Amino acid sequence: MALIVYEHPLSPYAQKVKIALDEKGVPYETKMPAAIGTGQIDREFLKANPRGEVPALIHDEAALFDSTIILEYIEDNWPTPPLLPKDPLGRARARTIEDVMDTTFEPINWGMGEIRWFRRAEGLRAQEIERRAAAQARGIYDWLSRLLGDAEWFGGKTFGWADLSVVPYLNGARGNGIGPFENSTLGQWLARANARPSVAKTAKAAADSMKGMTNVADAVKAGLFKREYRDHRLEWMIRSGGLDVVLEGIKADNIRFSNELS
Repeated sequence: MALIVYEHPLSPYAQKVKIALDEKGVPYETKMPAAIGTGQIDREFLKANPRGEVPALIHDEAALFDSTIILEYIEDNWPTPPLLPKDPLGRARARTIEDVMDTTFEPINWGMGEIRWFRRAEGLRAQEIERRAAAQARGIYDWLSRLLGDAEWFGGKTFGWADLSVVPYLNGARGNGIGPFENSTLGQWLARANARPSVAKTAKAAADSMKGMTNVADAVKAGLFKREYRDHRLEWMIRSGGLDVVLEGIKADNIRFSNELS
């Protein structure tokens, strides 16, 4: 059985897939698309995902993309141990949490990266975007805390789909200085999640990847690196006060959008 995950260590979408496979004890190989982030063409990768986004999964001759669809395939193909609860309501809640984190929280971390790492904005404009990001994160923490309650995991007694859908984003937020307070209910949940080998493995890979990002702002300015403004990221940046960031990036040709399928 050949199982390949196209990924980038910093991608929370890819982290979800790797955590799921490791939780189930399924061996896999990881590959990073050539010249990822530059807008250049990696034909082998595009065979797996014509949208040009990670993750993509190759299983023997089959190719899948979109992290949620990949998680569903993993759950169907390797059902033990289960990551989704048995009851329909529990399953629906897990999927709801995943959707909120993927579409509402992901752009918060991503937008903070645009400001702090890629220097898209500075001064008062950057401070205002960061202020909005922090406030949005706190609102989602309140929502997650209500769902978690006094349970050990979001699904109850076992680590599962919802947990692996939350932990990459909260680790990213902590790196941005807007993570949950350590002594809070959510902060204590995060400590439990990070103690799991599957999560620790992806977190270490992400931290190691950060070491090579010291000159990324210069690469963006030179047009060597183009950040992808996919749907919810574009909405978030505009809604959070960064319309000029988008317009300036389009003018400088150092942002990109998802590939058009053909």
